[in-house]
Amino acid sequence: MTSALTTAAAGFGTGLSLIVAIGAQNAFVLRQGVRRDAVLAVVGICALSDAALIALGVGGVGAVVVAWPGALTAVGWIGGAFLLGYGALAARRVFRPAGAGLVTEGEAAGSRRRAVLTCLAMTWLNPHVYLDTVFLLGSVAADHGPLRWTFGLGAILASLCWFAALGFGARLLSRFLARPAAWRVLDGLVAATMVVLGLTLIAGG
Repeated sequence: MTSALTTAAAGFGTGLSLIVAIGAQNAFVLRQGVRRDAVLAVVGICALSDAALIALGVGGVGAVVVAWPGALTAVGWIGGAFLLGYGALAARRVFRPAGAGLVTEGEAAGSRRRAVLTCLAMTWLNPHVYLDTVFLLGSVAADHGPLRWTFGLGAILASLCWFAALGFGARLLSRFLARPAAWRVLDGLVAATMVVLGLTLIAGG
């Protein structure tokens, strides 16, 4: 029992150390949380996607993917272009911040659909997600032998806790973002993050 708990804790710590790093996905979840826009859907997509990818890694799928290195290159180009496009939109909001705050009831349906599609693209078109979850976590989990799935469950729990805290905890920043100037700063940071990561993905491809 103690060994299982230790392994689960190791998975939790390893998963958290990889997820907490600033990235496109985290920046997007933070912005959605501050806006209180489709937060449950976005958190659910991120957590479930991570769970699926971690399970694939623990199951040994990483070794199979290595056989098609061109696939990750293609994902890198597509994902990089997507992030550059999203970064351009965020930069545009810096200069035209109208509507950057909370989502009104009339905007909710269309906004939720856009948020879901963007979140799916942000997650599945980012090669770094595969490297962290399928390859790295999968390799570390393999070192735990018969307890590798316990390690994987710990990593999955870390992902769920992080995205829930980031998405639902972000509303605490709302009062600091009551002014349009504050939203410009947030959108500027999001734009810079997306552009840098987008160029990195394309250069790495």
